[in-house]
Amino acid sequence: MKVKQALKHKKKLATKMNQEFVRVNMYNSVEEGATRVYDVKASMQNWLKMIDELVELKTKIHLANVPVYGKIFRMSELKSQLSNLKQLDCVDGKHFDRYGRGEAVVKTAEISVLEKDQMVSKIEEEIERLQEELDEHNATTSI
Repeated sequence: MKVKQALKHKKKLATKMNQEFVRVNMYNSVEEGATRVYDVKASMQNWLKMIDELVELKTKIHLANVPVYGKIFRMSELKSQLSNLKQLDCVDGKHFDRYGRGEAVVKTAEISVLEKDQMVSKIEEEIERLQEELDEHNATTSI
């Protein structure tokens, strides 16, 4: 199985685990005389078995990703940096509050909108490049 397939399987497994536990939680204690739709003990055993499977799968994925951890961490930090940078206030000149009330405030920005946009573009390009490299790794690396 390739990392890409393992990641998809991990997501499906987590969903199934959640469904099993919902069954356990919902049908464990029912009104006396009511029919249990699911076998709670079987659902509990399925849930516990899937936890073990998920731990094993996550371990294999992590071991397969050791060579690209630097790229994974770099991309995570770039995304965080991008999010912060996009929120950077670059207003320069007269500025009113968002409702247009009150007196104008004159602001000066150290980093201009153009500079910010160029930085954003450069980061987005690096994220895209890293994502392509990680996609290639995920598609070609077996676990």
